[in-house]
Amino acid sequence: MEVASVNPSTSPAPAIKFVLVASIAAGVQFGWALQLSLLTPYVQLLGIPHIWSAFIWLCGPVSGLLVQPIVGYYSDRCTNSFGRRRPFIASGAALVAVAIVLIGFAADLGYMAGDSLAKPSKPRAVAIFVVGFWILDVANNMLQGPCRAFLADLSAGNARKMAAANALYSFFMAVGNVLGYAAGSYPKLYKVFPFTRTTACEVYCANLKSCFFISIFLLLTLTITALTLVSETAISAKPEDSKKGGIQVFVELFSALKKLPKSMWILMLATALNWIAWFPFLLFDTDWMGKEVYGGNVGEGRLYDLGVSAGALGLMLNSVVLGLASLGVQFFARGFGKIKKLWGGVSFLLAVCLALTVLVTKVAEAHRQHAADGSLLPPKAGVKAGALALFAVLGIPLSVTFSIPFALASIFSSSSGSGQGLSLGVLNLAIVVPQMFVSVTSGPWDALFGGGNLPAFVGGAVVAAVGGVVVLAMLPSPDSKDQSNNGCSSNNN
Repeated sequence: MEVASVNPSTSPAPAIKFVLVASIAAGVQFGWALQLSLLTPYVQLLGIPHIWSAFIWLCGPVSGLLVQPIVGYYSDRCTNSFGRRRPFIASGAALVAVAIVLIGFAADLGYMAGDSLAKPSKPRAVAIFVVGFWILDVANNMLQGPCRAFLADLSAGNARKMAAANALYSFFMAVGNVLGYAAGSYPKLYKVFPFTRTTACEVYCANLKSCFFISIFLLLTLTITALTLVSETAISAKPEDSKKGGIQVFVELFSALKKLPKSMWILMLATALNWIAWFPFLLFDTDWMGKEVYGGNVGEGRLYDLGVSAGALGLMLNSVVLGLASLGVQFFARGFGKIKKLWGGVSFLLAVCLALTVLVTKVAEAHRQHAADGSLLPPKAGVKAGALALFAVLGIPLSVTFSIPFALASIFSSSSGSGQGLSLGVLNLAIVVPQMFVSVTSGPWDALFGGGNLPAFVGGAVVAAVGGVVVLAMLPSPDSKDQSNNGCSSNNN
């Protein structure tokens, strides 16, 4: 695809500009971390049954499938005097702030609109939450693509600078993850913002509000600083650009499927199985801690809230291990001799960890502790430690999920003469479509086996094992030259 004409700088920008733009990723990922750790329990607190809560998460893959390609297409051609990327980054950050206010104050606004506190279901609050949630995911997707493209623009075509810029972006993503999960794991954060606790919004809800206030402040501060201090040069449009629409992206994407080599089809299958295995845990990990491990119920007592906070701590540990393991992916891939051996091996590790959630749950149930008045107490330290250890170990296979599939897509596309960007766009289909599938089916699947989160986790373990077999038995091995010239760079969704 041709893009608008541009006269880029002949030399890369100073390092401080890369740092400023890449730091926006910390604000974006802080919000993502809060979504993963706190929002599934929150939607159930608003009265959405567990069986339906997964449908809320359809927004992520749907917006990833639609928004990022369209935004990327138009940001390449934007002739605004503010620049190509900055208008989209600024708009995305503003929309994030609006969405977070809607989500955080959904219970209060629903109560003002007529929701009854005596009823478990709060339809007006749910409607406000869903609108805010979808705006949030669309806004986050508006931010990520232009941020990465902005870094590439600042690199001025220098391959080494591009690699360093993406590594810096990944570093700030890890920082955002750790900060977000740390905030979510602290159950008394609402005391810093006492006004967040209201008649319609008790402790858990108030804590969520407080986390989101911090998220807005962090994202807007980083975004305003970066966009103020890092400028862009306006470009002029080609006449033929006015005749093209965003649908052109999808026409080219799907037409590329007809020309895919066999290696890419197998890679897409392995990637799809990997995400089908991962997504139930990513959706319901903190809910599992609150219900199965701590024995709590949504909106009843404090056990569930304590479990969700412990789950957020587990996700923070997961992010720390993820960051450390990502640094070693390329080394261990070369050590095994073949990249696919590493991927296949950690697929089985993922299967074992997901299956072990059943063991942790059964041990927690067998050793429930009760106070003198008969009320349930939090689980023993050993049970909590076992659950947190699972979170931490899962950072190892997650580091491979965020790196090796993308590296292999680059290797295979180079071998077949396909474009790098287009091949990664096709690979994205193998990520978002499985996420949509899991969002629709995980709730009914759990209900089929009596509810709870374990059925989806066990199903994920089986799929992960199947994925490991596919990787080891079917995925072509890149030769040693390819491995030495194509590092496994970290990537996130």
